Amino acid sequence: MGARALEIAETVGSMGMLLGRIVGRTLRLSLDREELMKNLYRMGVLSMPIVIVTAIFTGGIMVIQAAPLVTRLQAYGLLGWGAGFGILREIAPLLTALMINGRVGANNTAELGTMVVTEQVDGLRVLAIDPIGFLIAPRFVSIVITLLLVTIFADVLALIGAAYVGDLMLGVSPLTFYNGLTSGLLGTGDIVSGLVKSVLYGVVIGLSSCHFGLAVRGGAPGVGKAVNATVVASAAGVFVLDYLVSFTL
Repeated sequence: MGARALEIAETVGSMGMLLGRIVGRTLRLSLDREELMKNLYRMGVLSMPIVIVTAIFTGGIMVIQAAPLVTRLQAYGLLGWGAGFGILREIAPLLTALMINGRVGANNTAELGTMVVTEQVDGLRVLAIDPIGFLIAPRFVSIVITLLLVTIFADVLALIGAAYVGDLMLGVSPLTFYNGLTSGLLGTGDIVSGLVKSVLYGVVIGLSSCHFGLAVRGGAPGVGKAVNATVVASAAGVFVLDYLVSFTL
């Protein structure tokens, strides 16, 4: 247990140092803009199909789970508030982060790990190109921006899916659904809470994927272990942050 605790402390410390270097490059605008745009397209635009499917069915599931209680209490006007509260504050940011972690985080670790074991990162240093500014900072910033924007998109799609499933299952019109949504959520921090979570999730996923990618040792098996470590560490970090943000906001 002591050895494991020291290993975790070493990993967290290394991530903190890497985050400081990334923030320094970003604030000085010493990151490759072409890499940034390319990664935004790969990580954001190409992730939209899976996000669309996940978001629409997430909204429908929220209504299905709420349907028995809504029917028993005849509280059809509260369906929008109940579904919207769960979607905006919790479900959409969390499930979107897990999907991005599986698709983007794992892929980012595999790419960086392959570059490390094939000595491409060392080649950048030989050419006097900063790997942090050229490779790491653009990927990190792209993941954070992607998760924020994709979460906003997922929120909208999930609410649309919930509204129409509510109409089909319970006969609650979309207008009634959205009236309940706006009257219950207006003036609260539910939307802000979900967006803050998405940014923090992006930081965790981006930092974990970049750290474990750069820390690869041992060829192809090392790349596989790094990808596994990224997915596990990012998912654990997401749930921990979910609790902390939900508790404080």
